[in-house]
Amino acid sequence: MKINEDFFKQDAITVARELLGKVIVRTWDDGTESQYLVTETEAYYGEEDLACHASKGRTPRTEIMYAVGGHVYVYLIYGMYWMLNFVTGSKDHPEAVLIRGINHIKGSGKVGRELKIDKSFYGENLNLSARLRIEAGIAVTDFEVAPRVGIDYAGEIWKNKPWRFIAKFLQ
Repeated sequence: MKINEDFFKQDAITVARELLGKVIVRTWDDGTESQYLVTETEAYYGEEDLACHASKGRTPRTEIMYAVGGHVYVYLIYGMYWMLNFVTGSKDHPEAVLIRGINHIKGSGKVGRELKIDKSFYGENLNLSARLRIEAGIAVTDFEVAPRVGIDYAGEIWKNKPWRFIAKFLQ
């Protein structure tokens, strides 16, 4: 069952936690589908969050983060990895959840490669997308909370926020 669009209108921290156990369904060009269980996420919460791309304000790169929750935010790192994020929250408050793990695949770059994410996904509406949808999966009550990864530049307070969520059943 497809997740209701209201799910993504919640704050990024709530959505990051509740995405654990949900299923990303990827529809390929030939019409076949693959399903991936979400196992790890990270929340990024607004301009005040110095680890969030929107901490520098509205830019062409971050514009979609200012939309109402339920859109796809992708960006390229190291010139080779497309990172998959889902925009959350209300219009004009930029927040998103980074997908860090699916099935037994760990690492947001590997997630993007597995799902064949590219720039064309930027801004896609999850409620209308023919390529990606989120479905109810399994309830995850046993999970670890940890600091986010790779954001030392954000300073001690922001890099140590416990906004990474990891399902324990697949560790």
